[in-house]
Amino acid sequence: MRLSGALIVLTCCLFSVALSAQARKPGLWEITTNMTFQQSPFPQGMAARPGSPFGGPHTSQVCITQEQIDKYGAPISEQRDCQVTNISKSATGMRAEMVCTGAMNGKGTLEASFLDGAHTKSKVHFAGTMQAGPQGPKPVEWTSESSSTYKGPDCGSVKPMSSPR
Repeated sequence: MRLSGALIVLTCCLFSVALSAQARKPGLWEITTNMTFQQSPFPQGMAARPGSPFGGPHTSQVCITQEQIDKYGAPISEQRDCQVTNISKSATGMRAEMVCTGAMNGKGTLEASFLDGAHTKSKVHFAGTMQAGPQGPKPVEWTSESSSTYKGPDCGSVKPMSSPR
């Protein structure tokens, strides 16, 4: 269950980061993300433990390249076993679908709004199943909401997110 838990955390956080940093400007972005489970595959109370990535808002910094902006309208970091499809870009935001097969199976929607050149809001919603060891797949549904703020063109020591294959 630990590996599966790490997989869901990594997948949802990276998609949230990718959408929240909807950038029309390359450089350093600070992102605050809050994830909630509508249906958790974890034992009751596990997500609420101190230090859990599900226990409240988390802030991180990401470096966005012009290549990422040009390709998707945003830095989409596709994860192993997940693909981003049906990308629709506009001057005020972006929308896409996510399909995962593997340890986590299901579909999600990704959407973002560009509030201005330095601020964005985004939301990721996913529903499906997650492999839970010998117990087999368990239902999972989560929503992640993020906001981001542009910090400047210099990323400093923060390395750019890797682009999808």
